[in-house]
Amino acid sequence: MTETSHDRLLIIDFGSQVTQLIARRLRELNVYCEIHPYQNVTMDFVRELAPKAVIFSGGPDSVTREGSPRVPQEIFDYGVPILGICYGQQVMMHQLGGQVVSGHGTAEFGRAYVTPSQERIPLLNGWFLEEREQVWMSHGDHVSKIAPGFEVYGTSPNAPFAITADLERNFFAVQFHPEVHHTPNGKTLYENFVKIAGFTGDWTMGAYKDEAIRQIREQVGDKKVICGLSGGVDSSVAAVLIHEAIGDQLTCVFVDHGLLRKNEAEEVVKMFRDNYNIQLIHADETELFLGELDGQSDPETKRKIIGKLFIDVFQKHADTIEGAEFLAQGTLYPDVIESVSFSGGPSVTIKSHHNVGGLPEKMGLKLVEPLRELFKDEVRALGHELGLPASFIGRHPFPGPGLAIRCPGEITREKLDILREADAVYIDQIRKHGLYDEIWQAFVAILPVRTVGVMGDGRTYDYACALRAVTSVDGMTADYYPFTHEFLGETATRIINEVKGINRCTYDITSKPPGTIEWE
Repeated sequence: MTETSHDRLLIIDFGSQVTQLIARRLRELNVYCEIHPYQNVTMDFVRELAPKAVIFSGGPDSVTREGSPRVPQEIFDYGVPILGICYGQQVMMHQLGGQVVSGHGTAEFGRAYVTPSQERIPLLNGWFLEEREQVWMSHGDHVSKIAPGFEVYGTSPNAPFAITADLERNFFAVQFHPEVHHTPNGKTLYENFVKIAGFTGDWTMGAYKDEAIRQIREQVGDKKVICGLSGGVDSSVAAVLIHEAIGDQLTCVFVDHGLLRKNEAEEVVKMFRDNYNIQLIHADETELFLGELDGQSDPETKRKIIGKLFIDVFQKHADTIEGAEFLAQGTLYPDVIESVSFSGGPSVTIKSHHNVGGLPEKMGLKLVEPLRELFKDEVRALGHELGLPASFIGRHPFPGPGLAIRCPGEITREKLDILREADAVYIDQIRKHGLYDEIWQAFVAILPVRTVGVMGDGRTYDYACALRAVTSVDGMTADYYPFTHEFLGETATRIINEVKGINRCTYDITSKPPGTIEWE
C-alpha cells in the first residue's frame, strides 16, 4: 500500500486482462487509484486504504460457480460509491440479492450498442446525446434479475441490464467495459463517477514531484544512494528526480554492455555529466558481455547471461562507493501490480525481466523506487516537470538486454555493427517524415539468415533485416504502424544502399502485445 496524501480510489481486480486500463483512465482524470487483487482485499485493508470510491473490475470467472471470487460483504456498507464492471457487475448483483445466469444466449463479445431505458442520471451525463452508445462487451454470463434498490438505465440486445444503478447508495453497475478504446465515450462515464464520489483531481505530476522529493529526503536522510542507469526514460527520470532531492549523495552506475544503439553510450554520459552534473560511473564492459554471449543463440539463455552479468558488473562498481545504503530503481506501477491467476499455477514465462533481481538483498541495500506509483506516460510527464529535454522524454522504449534481442541467433560484432547502422537509418527516416511521435516503438531486427541479391552488376550474399513499428494508445495493446508503400520503399532503398551487409528488408505487420514486441 502506498503512502500518499491524495484522495484514493480502490480497484478490486478479478483478473480482467484490461484492469490496468481502468487505472489508466482514472489517472488521466488526475485521480489516484490502486489496483489490488480480490483475495487481498479485506475490510481491515479497505479501512486502512480509506478509498473515496471502489471499482470492481471484470474477470474470466462465473459467479454461478461455487467458490468463484467475491468481495467482502461489508464493503457494501462502507458508505462510498461503487462501480461494478462486467464480472464486477455480476458480483454486485449476486451479493446484493440479484441473479446471474449462464448458458446459451447469455454471451456477448465485441462491439454492441446500448440504448437508454429511463431518465438520465449523473453517471450518464454526456451519454446518449444520440439514440445509442457504442460499447465493448465481453461476458459469458448476464444478469437476469437486478438486486433490490437498483433500476435499469441502459439495455443492449444481449444485456437487458447493461446499465443499472442504486442511486440512494451510489452503486452503479455496467455489463460492458468503459475503459477500452472500443467504448468511445467510456472516459466520460468514469469522469462522471469520480465527480459523484467527490474527487478533486489532485493527482498531478507537479504535485507528485514535490511530494516525491520530500519522501526521498525523508527516506534517505544524509546517506548515499546508488542508481543503476540504463539510459532509458525510466531510470533517467528516477536519477534526475533523486538528484534534485539529495544532490551529490547520488552516484549513478551506467553499465554499458556493448549492446546499445549507435552513439547511445556517449549521449547518456554527456547528458548526465554535462547537463545535470550527476556523479556517474561509466562501466564499459563490452568485452565481458560479448565474450559471455559468444556462441549463444537461445533467446532466454542470452537474457539470463545479460541479467547475471549486469548484476555482477553493477555490484563490482557499486562496491567502490563507500557508505552507500540505498539502491535506486526505475520500477513502474505495472511492474508491482499483482496479477490474478485462476489456473492455480504459475504464469507462462514469455520472457524474463531484466530488472536488478535480488541485488538489493545481495548487497545489503535498501530500495528507493520513486516511480513505483506511475505508469509510463506519467513518468514522461514527470520528466517534463523535471526539465528533461522533450526529445529524450519522448524516446521509444528500449529493452534492458538491448540489441541482443533484436539479433536472433548468435551475436557477433559484425551483426551488431550492421544492426546499429540500419537502425540509425530507419529512425532517421521516421524522424525525417515527422512520424516519430506517432509511433510507440520502432526498430530493426537483423535476421539469422543470408540471402542472395544482385547490386549493380555484382552478386551479394548478405543479411536480411526486418523493420518493426507499432502504435499503442496505452502500452497495453499494440498494432503495426501503417506506413505508406512509398515510405517503406524509400527506407529499404536507403538501408540497402547505406548499410554494408544488408541486401534485403521486410516489414513486420503482425500485431502483438508490447510484452512480446521484441523479436526475442
